[in-house]
Amino acid sequence: MKKQQLKETIDFLKSEGITHPEIGIVLGTGLGKLVKEISVEKEISYSEIPNFPIATVEFHSGKLIYGELSGKKVLVMAGRFHLYEGYNAWEVTYGIRAMHGLGIKNLLISNAAGAINLSYRKGDLMLIEDHINLQGSSPLAFQGAHTFGNIFADMLAPYSKEINQKIKTIAQENNILLHEGIYTSVLGPQLETRSEYRMLQILETDAVGMSTVPEVIVAKQLNLPCIGISVITDECNPKNLQPVDIAEIIAVAGEAEPKMMLLFKEVIKVL
Repeated sequence: MKKQQLKETIDFLKSEGITHPEIGIVLGTGLGKLVKEISVEKEISYSEIPNFPIATVEFHSGKLIYGELSGKKVLVMAGRFHLYEGYNAWEVTYGIRAMHGLGIKNLLISNAAGAINLSYRKGDLMLIEDHINLQGSSPLAFQGAHTFGNIFADMLAPYSKEINQKIKTIAQENNILLHEGIYTSVLGPQLETRSEYRMLQILETDAVGMSTVPEVIVAKQLNLPCIGISVITDECNPKNLQPVDIAEIIAVAGEAEPKMMLLFKEVIKVL
């Protein structure tokens, strides 16, 4: 059933002219400007794609965009899916499986995250080196999951060390401060309590968010090299916790976005 659903989606997208994507990109909250840099060949709303979930978060646009960036064919998910929207783990990662089925060879993921590491500041970038899954589920835990690959996916190195090294070099060459740290994914949508932030500090988390981890787990099952960059949008100091303003988070993400865009554009050239 799931394989048939996915085949219908992939066949439809191919019929729409999405034929040779090399790199898949997932854009996180407040991180949509990269689309303006793409020489767009095809733009399709999620609602038009058979079996595709529909983005419900108001600041996620919900489009699949195909075109050229840095001399490569890219396929961009402008708007992602979250467990907190009521989707299951299969739906949250459906776009990753579809992009892989269309032929992408590498996956670049971005997200907005809160800083647990108190040396990080709003507007900083963090290259994800490893993650902790606190969402209470796995996108590989469903009947028939083994038909897509090994369900016991090895998570020794979920993020491509090779691509991470390229990005670190690019950041150095462009004087971009790029932390490297551990991202923890929680269910949300409510933000964390002071006690939960203290727990995350004890777990040696550097940044916390509500996405990315399911997508990366699926990429590992599919043997798809991937990386993740978090834009730090708020500082989560349990000893001095301030109320969080979602509008401010989106504004901070927007201000930091040009740095992330530069890293993505430059690494695409060398992939």
